[in-house]
Amino acid sequence: MNMSTFSGRRIAVTNRRMSRRPFLEQLEVIAQTMPDAILLREMDLSYAEYITMAKAVLALARRHGIECILRSRPALARQLGCASIHLPFDHLRHFRDELADFQQISVSVHSTEEAKAAQQMGATRLVAGHIFATACKQGLSPRGIEFLEEVCRSVSLPVFAIGGISADNAHLAIAAGAAGVCMMSGYMEME
Repeated sequence: MNMSTFSGRRIAVTNRRMSRRPFLEQLEVIAQTMPDAILLREMDLSYAEYITMAKAVLALARRHGIECILRSRPALARQLGCASIHLPFDHLRHFRDELADFQQISVSVHSTEEAKAAQQMGATRLVAGHIFATACKQGLSPRGIEFLEEVCRSVSLPVFAIGGISADNAHLAIAAGAAGVCMMSGYMEME
C-alpha cells in the first residue's frame, strides 16, 4: 500500500484474521507507516481476550506515538487509561452519560440522521460507511461518495470514510469532504 501522496488522516482498523504475519508483528509494520490511529476492532474476542490484546496494542501505540482507539467497551478503555473510544451508533445512545472523560469519541454512522444525532450526543469524530464495495459487507450495496458528501455537509465534526478504502480511492473520500479514512485490509495485508 502506497499512501505517500495521500493528504488526509488515516486510521488503521484491525482484523487479526486478515493479518499477513502474527498480529502484533503486523501492527509493528503498520505503526512504522505512522497512521494517525489504530482502532482495535476484534469484535469476536471475549472480554478477557480483548483486555489482554488491548494492553499489548495500547503499549505498542504509545511506543510509536499513535492514538489507540478501543471499541465498544468504555469501562475497559477507562481502566486501561485509553482516552479514545469507538462506538456503533446504538451503543452511543446506551453509553452517552458515561463518556465525558474521553478525549475522542468516534461513532459509526450509516445515515445523515445518525450523523446529526451522534454530534448532538457528544461524538467528536464520525466514521461513515460503507463507502465502496468491501468483502466485510458482502451482499450490501455501498453507500457511495454522494452519501459521504451528505454526511460531511450535515455535521461540523471530522468524518472518516470506511469501507473498501484503498490507496487508489482514498483521495475520493477527501475530495468529498472527509477528514480522513479508515482502512482494514490495506493495513492488515500490507508487506
